[in-house]
Amino acid sequence: MMPIEIRTSSFDPWEEINLHQQKMGKDGQFGATASFVGTMRDINEGEPVQSMTLEHYPGMTEKHLQEICADASQKWDLIDTLVIHRVGEIEIADPIVLVCVWSAHRAEAFDACRFIMEDLKSKAPFWKQESTTEGKRWVEKNTPG
Repeated sequence: MMPIEIRTSSFDPWEEINLHQQKMGKDGQFGATASFVGTMRDINEGEPVQSMTLEHYPGMTEKHLQEICADASQKWDLIDTLVIHRVGEIEIADPIVLVCVWSAHRAEAFDACRFIMEDLKSKAPFWKQESTTEGKRWVEKNTPG
């Protein structure tokens, strides 16, 4: 089972990648590591945003993320993946999501990382509520990849 974590507190994506690689213990087996880090912007749909609350459906969200990673592992020859996603109160510039993929070759790592991230953004059960100067609003659509 590939590591999937939903967290309520901030994290350092680069530290998480290093820690996971140490736990993997597969030095020399992977020739490529592709990662994506999504962070909280201060603007959305042309309007300033002050913060965001991210909600999820516990159990269902983790299952969906596991399925995305399993699908990626079937499509590409991967050594490992790691997905960490924040929920709760998120401030400007906070990391929200980390997707990291290890494989022998870069093309597989790049393709799988993008596949996981795009599916996560468009299908995973997360809901965003932004705080703006005008009040709170639910985000109805994600930005296109």
